[in-house]
Amino acid sequence: MKVAIIHYWFITRRGGEKVVESILKLYPNADIYTLFYDKEKYGDYLKGHAVYTSKYNNSFFRKHYQKIFPLYPTIINSLKLRKDYDLIISSESGPAKGIKINDNSKHVCYIHSPMRYCWGFTEEYLNSMNPMFRPLANFFFKRLKKWDKTTIDNVDLYIANSINVAKRVKKFYNRDAKVVYPPIETRLFKKSLNFNAGKDFFLSFGAITPYKNVNLLVDCFNENGEKLIIIGNGSEKEKLARKANKNIEFKGFLEESELEYYIQRSKALIFPGEEDFGMIPLEVMSYGIPVIAFKKGGALETVIENKEKINESSGIFFEEQNILSLQMALSFFKEREKDFNPEWIRSHAEKFKEDNFLYNFNVVIKKLLQKN
Repeated sequence: MKVAIIHYWFITRRGGEKVVESILKLYPNADIYTLFYDKEKYGDYLKGHAVYTSKYNNSFFRKHYQKIFPLYPTIINSLKLRKDYDLIISSESGPAKGIKINDNSKHVCYIHSPMRYCWGFTEEYLNSMNPMFRPLANFFFKRLKKWDKTTIDNVDLYIANSINVAKRVKKFYNRDAKVVYPPIETRLFKKSLNFNAGKDFFLSFGAITPYKNVNLLVDCFNENGEKLIIIGNGSEKEKLARKANKNIEFKGFLEESELEYYIQRSKALIFPGEEDFGMIPLEVMSYGIPVIAFKKGGALETVIENKEKINESSGIFFEEQNILSLQMALSFFKEREKDFNPEWIRSHAEKFKEDNFLYNFNVVIKKLLQKN
């Protein structure tokens, strides 16, 4: 069976890219198509696979890949399939599902989210911009949304990464979606839990972009004076670093060994955004570390809160995205911090390990192919 995998870009290695790497274990001979591929930054994770890029894959477009959203339809149209494929799998929260396919191919879209620019989060993106540019950006968001509608029926089967996203697919695309939770690397669960590491700071980890709401963490920790380590890069990093007091440290991108050092020594991960699913909380839980999360979106499917039995909780929620609500959660956490059970937290996260993803994804694909 000839298989092609379409992913929006391989520039940073985040959740969507890790999903593609797992899918490649099921289809080791698959070809890969992407708008942009920065091999130097991304590393050797796609080694051994043919990778085809759009004609816009140059240093300028790779650098500004998030800002050139008005061009996504044009760029995906320039990405042509080189063969007749039996199965096409698009990994999608951007324009990937819009690729032109052959009539005989089956197209499965593993969807991380309908494009957030267009569906449900437009205002958040506009509010993060300079007011001078908002009208123009809004015009292009609407045009991109109109194009995205034309690609909905380019897909035979949607597989959502969460119940949350499946509901959004139904709401915005009027299509049903199977749910297969994304993979958490199995190797994370083979490491010994570190019970002796000193816990003297809270942790934020992930892309520093507007919808991640790291701004709330900076405001809250500026006020309470607690130590906060922020790991990751993104468009908001420099602005927030200037705003932060000395108790808040920005570490940027870290290699795995250094990242592990900070995770093991953190009191808890704070997850302040409304995520479609969110793999990072589960990756941190694999180290036995609890999560303090905003009570909305994908966190409702990964964080277990049981205030009566904290030793059977993987974290706690805060209700509103404001300083008061987050500070109340932090205060409660500090009162009960020692009651969390790292082994229980890891056991919960293990339900999402990669082996389960590969099995469930394969079952769904086989059922689709057997129908035809």
